[in-house]
Amino acid sequence: MVRQYKTIYVDGTAEIVEKKSRFLANISHVESEEEAIRFIEECKKKYWNATHNCWAYVIGKRGELMRCSDDGEPSQTAGKPMLDVLNGQEIRDVVAVVTRYFGGTLLGTGGLVRAYSGAVKEGLGNAVVVEKKRADLFQIVTDYAGIGKIQYLLAQESFQPIDTDYAADVTVTVPIPVEESGRIQKRLIEGTNGRAKVEVSDQLYYAVVEGERILFPE
Repeated sequence: MVRQYKTIYVDGTAEIVEKKSRFLANISHVESEEEAIRFIEECKKKYWNATHNCWAYVIGKRGELMRCSDDGEPSQTAGKPMLDVLNGQEIRDVVAVVTRYFGGTLLGTGGLVRAYSGAVKEGLGNAVVVEKKRADLFQIVTDYAGIGKIQYLLAQESFQPIDTDYAADVTVTVPIPVEESGRIQKRLIEGTNGRAKVEVSDQLYYAVVEGERILFPE
């Protein structure tokens, strides 16, 4: 099980110019090869009059599937450098398309590598990249007398509940990073003198975006 990995949360775009050639980067989050291919085809249709639409993608939390294309540029000067940037930043479930409009001046092998990799770097810089972390979804059941203590203990650890259900008992639902799961469960039980019942109802990923914890169900 992959405990954490980086991916795209908000897509990014960028444009750079090298010797009058324009390089337009489009970076997007995808979760399958089919989605990646669909995105590539959409870019090709959008930039139908471009000289080249080169691409690279990495699919899977461990980067199990990687593909790239030079789309007519000299071998190893476009797709591979783009893929190297994605791997170098350890980003997963991502597709990058760099569109080139030829400006009339040849860039040479080194110039092409710098332009295509540079466009991807700029696109990633304009995207929102998040680190997804594995979490256990705790359901903490307590009586009304114990809810204040539960809230206090969670606040001390900076864990924010995503739901609190007030019925015959109170059920608090909160994601806890897997590496903290055992310690927090023990602390909750000991801190309430055994009155709280703690169960793991699910596992998911979460990421912190602008101070807010976002959940990503599997």
